[in-house]
Amino acid sequence: MSKERITPEQKLKTMREKALEGGGADRIEKHHKAGKKTARERIDFLLDPGTFVESGRFVTHDCVDFGMGDKKILGDGVITGTGLIDGRLVHVFAQDFTVFGGSLSYAFAQKICRLMDQAMKVGSPVIGLNDSGGARIQEGVRSLGGYADIFLRNTLASGVVPQISAILGPCAGGAVYSPAITDFIFMAEKSSYMFITGPDVIKTVTHEEVTMEQLGGADTHSSKSGVAHRKFPDEISLLQGLRSLLRYLPSNNKERAPVTPAKKPKVNLNDSIIPQQSQKPYDIHTVIDGLIDADSFFEIHPDFAKNMVVGFARVNGESVGLVANQPSFLAGCLDIDASVKAARFVRFCDCFNIPLVTLVDVPGFLPGTIQEYEGIIRHGAKLLYAFAEATVPKITLITRKAYGGAYDVMSSKHLRGDINLAFPGSEIAVMGPEGAVSILYKKEIESNKTRSAELALEYRETFANPYQASGSGFVDDVIYPSEARARLESAMKTLHNKRDTNPPKKHGNIPL
Repeated sequence: MSKERITPEQKLKTMREKALEGGGADRIEKHHKAGKKTARERIDFLLDPGTFVESGRFVTHDCVDFGMGDKKILGDGVITGTGLIDGRLVHVFAQDFTVFGGSLSYAFAQKICRLMDQAMKVGSPVIGLNDSGGARIQEGVRSLGGYADIFLRNTLASGVVPQISAILGPCAGGAVYSPAITDFIFMAEKSSYMFITGPDVIKTVTHEEVTMEQLGGADTHSSKSGVAHRKFPDEISLLQGLRSLLRYLPSNNKERAPVTPAKKPKVNLNDSIIPQQSQKPYDIHTVIDGLIDADSFFEIHPDFAKNMVVGFARVNGESVGLVANQPSFLAGCLDIDASVKAARFVRFCDCFNIPLVTLVDVPGFLPGTIQEYEGIIRHGAKLLYAFAEATVPKITLITRKAYGGAYDVMSSKHLRGDINLAFPGSEIAVMGPEGAVSILYKKEIESNKTRSAELALEYRETFANPYQASGSGFVDDVIYPSEARARLESAMKTLHNKRDTNPPKKHGNIPL
């Protein structure tokens, strides 16, 4: 009796159903019991309903060692394709932990590389949903080569299309470097982990005992290392946050970010919003809320280097990048972490045509041996370099203090700031009055200490206002806080078609 022939249509149906199984029902159930969604479920939640178009669903590895020739699963552990977020095209890959623990093979890597190559050609953001045990050890150097192929694509795509990484499980060893090159990393609490070497290796080599959460969890990387830009309580809120972030970004470096309907600020800035006492702390978020469209602030690195606030917002519906000193934390001083945090954000905005709004209230760079020994000179120069290099519209508002080199660094007129404004009570000087007179009148103060306060008052009356800087053209105008939102809107309109260039060169040499 002849065997019934399977038609091509039946074969395709069977293959498609097989591809949807991933690592099988048992592994999917185990994955769910761990509180995690599958790769396909994550994609479905991330994208607009019904828009995902898969590519490479029938790819399998070609490894025959260690019995792998008999262990082939369609898709080989990564799902790749395109879809829409708010109607805009994105390229997405999702690592499937149910297939060989999400480990990366050469075939797996090539799927991601082909996806990224296409994304660069069409100008589409790349989103990676990472959940992997690392390189597939059965393949040896081929899997390592696959990682390097991806790293190259990440580097070439940098500044061309936005790249966003979601860490939704383990991410260890070489696997961490692809997310590290991307523009933003989001992590979920209690389920996301990133580290070069795990707790067991660390215990063996250095005899330190540390848990996975302590070593590379979301809390650690969002507050201590700064590796993660945002943490979220769970996968769903993370994916929602990822969709929110994309609304502020253009699809590529040749486009502008999407514009939304304009909103009025949440609060009206009054003329007493800034404390008159130069050392009294206040929360810069209150000023931000009075400048931007209501509820439009999407903060980046909110738990890291809190003396600097950065994030995306909208002014009259247009996307802007905000950089602000935070007087309520370390008096808003610039230190190593704050400088690096802001520099990377400024460079991202410049890559993708997002105007920069800088709010300045800075007493200077944080002093101390720790900062000097760890390279505040080099790291502080990164922020200086980033602002100087940026050619997007740059609007700066000095809310209170701008002392010393920190005045220069914070998007001053000297770094090609386009429109620089100041509030009436702002102080722009080399240093604060007390420090200045202790140098200028050192001998006189040593012989007559009661004269110190009088001299400090004289210095304050001379420099504790923005008019010397304004008279030199370093500040374009002095405005009341109540005028700030209107002036910001006007500046945005004025600079809408701004064009600026840097000298022809292969690339600069930022002080890394």
